[in-house]
Amino acid sequence: MNDNPRALRLADRIKHVVAQMLDTRVKDPRLGFVTVTDVRVTGDLQHADVFYTVLGDDDARAGSAAALESATGLIRTEVGRQTGVRLTPSLTFHLDAVPETAAHLAAALDEAARRDAAVARLAQDATPAGDPDPYRRPAEDDEK
Repeated sequence: MNDNPRALRLADRIKHVVAQMLDTRVKDPRLGFVTVTDVRVTGDLQHADVFYTVLGDDDARAGSAAALESATGLIRTEVGRQTGVRLTPSLTFHLDAVPETAAHLAAALDEAARRDAAVARLAQDATPAGDPDPYRRPAEDDEK
């Protein structure tokens, strides 16, 4: 990630402008419920990667991707107008896979917790398979 303060400020401004544009000005019927999750701007401020999520199935994601692709010029024009930078960065939209990955990880953690609880229930009433004290002790002499 770029630590340039100017790039970070521009990325934050682009995120707000794109979200506002998707909410108010882009009227494409293919556009689903899109949330802009992150924007990353290169150090030279020439390119911005816009990450987004779409609520819905694969068809909604494909339709939203096509709508964003067709509205890129309009969105870029408004980004240039509202940011006031000398050269407006090019925009590339990327579907953000973080929510799906987080959902898979949460499901795996829930399954692990369920299995741990089952093992704990089994171990609660378990008895040793062999002797209660399996360690060898030195032979005690009965002669005293």
